[in-house]
Amino acid sequence: MGKINWARVFLGGLLAGVVFNIILFAAGAIYLDDLFVPALEALNPNYQSTTGSLAFWLVLNFVSGILVVWLYSAIRPRYGAGPKTALILGLVLWIMGPLTLDCILGAMQLFPGTTLVVDALTGLLMFVVATLAGAWVYKEKE
Repeated sequence: MGKINWARVFLGGLLAGVVFNIILFAAGAIYLDDLFVPALEALNPNYQSTTGSLAFWLVLNFVSGILVVWLYSAIRPRYGAGPKTALILGLVLWIMGPLTLDCILGAMQLFPGTTLVVDALTGLLMFVVATLAGAWVYKEKE
């Protein structure tokens, strides 16, 4: 079992963060904002997207990307290197994160069901593609 290659964790994590950000901001521009903004305004009539919230999401997605690749490097010795392991990790992280949150929000009836289903499917795409991209960069030290 090799040591974790932290340089590759960081590089793969940055790539995963780029993927997270591209998918999130593209989905927001194309369809997610049309679903979420009215729902958010119904909860909080003073809701406004700010530069600070944009910066928050950018940073969070890069941190998430680095964590995803770090977790990939940690499970790789047990599950093997490659896309199958990355896919499993992406699915598990999606279930633990976006899917769970969307289910909780749905149970609390805070957002329309359609909005949450679309958000969950977007999260699935984000986590699977970002994890595959980050894992593609990761290699252990030889």
